Amino acid sequence: MNPGPVDHYFSAEPATPAERRSLSLRLDGRDLDLVTARGVYSPDRLDPGTAVLLAGAPDPAPTGDLLDLGCGWGPIALTLALRSPAARVWGVDVNRRALDLARTNAELAGVANATFCEPGDVPEELRFATIWSNPPIHVGKAALHELLGQWLPRLTASGVAHLVVQKHLGSDSLQRWLSAQDWGLTCTRLSSAKAFRILEVRRAP
Repeated sequence: MNPGPVDHYFSAEPATPAERRSLSLRLDGRDLDLVTARGVYSPDRLDPGTAVLLAGAPDPAPTGDLLDLGCGWGPIALTLALRSPAARVWGVDVNRRALDLARTNAELAGVANATFCEPGDVPEELRFATIWSNPPIHVGKAALHELLGQWLPRLTASGVAHLVVQKHLGSDSLQRWLSAQDWGLTCTRLSSAKAFRILEVRRAP
């Protein structure tokens, strides 16, 4: 028997029916009614790692360009946009269904300072004052390293990135790997909560 299509949240075009559904949650002190769908990351709830990041990361830069790397249906980017209304937020993902949902959710949340797009649509010259990410660990170590190597070096001179990674999925080894790269960046552990660590990446002094 054919089990049907198998999707990953990092598929560009999910093959499963979207089956949109409503999701009510609180972001940045606001109760929001948003939409999610099958074929995207954590469609039925705010992912626990994302919740740890939103609760534990310092406030983002108030102005400049801010990045949500692997935005999914948008909770991190929406929070960045709500906390820093004078900034320009970029939500980046390869999953086009997720990007469509994120755009819809920005409208539902009344957010006008966020752009959701595929990685290649972000102007090359942009540098980011803040990067927040619940990175896609399940793409595999090589692809994850390539992804982080593409975006983290695009921090501004005073920019800071915060990544949330589950302990048993390699947060400590990722911290060591990031610290060993020749990108002119340092990586430290900001905090631990539940089964997750928040890693902080910034320019080396």
